[in-house]
Amino acid sequence: MLRLQKYLAECGVASRRASEALIRAGQVTVNGQIAEIGYAIDPATDEVALDGKPVAQDQKIYVLLNKPAGAITTAKDTHGRKTVLDCVRGAKARVYPVGRLDKDVEGVLLLTNDGELAHRLMHPSYKVEKEYVVWVRGRVSAGALAQLAKGVALEDGVTAPAKARILNQSPGATQLKLVLREGKKREVKRMCAAAGHPVRSLRRAAFAHIRATGLRPGEWRYLSKSEVAALRESTRL
Repeated sequence: MLRLQKYLAECGVASRRASEALIRAGQVTVNGQIAEIGYAIDPATDEVALDGKPVAQDQKIYVLLNKPAGAITTAKDTHGRKTVLDCVRGAKARVYPVGRLDKDVEGVLLLTNDGELAHRLMHPSYKVEKEYVVWVRGRVSAGALAQLAKGVALEDGVTAPAKARILNQSPGATQLKLVLREGKKREVKRMCAAAGHPVRSLRRAAFAHIRATGLRPGEWRYLSKSEVAALRESTRL
């Protein structure tokens, strides 16, 4: 037996939290009856539907996109702007982005229809590392670097300890490498601004040690079996 919200997540309908909201809203039925939170189902025998449309488990696929600047990290944009799903047309099944990157941010973005894995990769309790390369304004001092590493006070709390290193410096700018283990909204930009060094450009270089080596911005590939296994192991699946 499988919790209904977990089944919906595994089918790629939505995250577990969002799936619970769909259940509470009465949009999900099991064998023709409106479901409730707490339902457990047998995928082999029970018929699950969302807004009257059957929900079934698709083949799980895992995609790595080297996100280009200008693409919106969403499944659909009401203003007709380019989304990351436009970049991965041709994938064997519909996928959804794991977390978000701002429109102007480039780099590693994972997409999948494996809702449970996506949920764990985004949840701070699993401490999945994300590596960023960022150019900021000004020359970053040793004190500011230590502040970024120790944690920066933001309006929604102090950031978790991070790895911070200076890669390059010029008279008016500094290139940093930051490795974070949480996912606050626009965290890198807000951290750097709070430390007195606004971001000039930002690229995610790695997600859980997966890199977009050999992919130009806008190009994508499927993850290898070993990469998927490593992601599952890192999230204790």
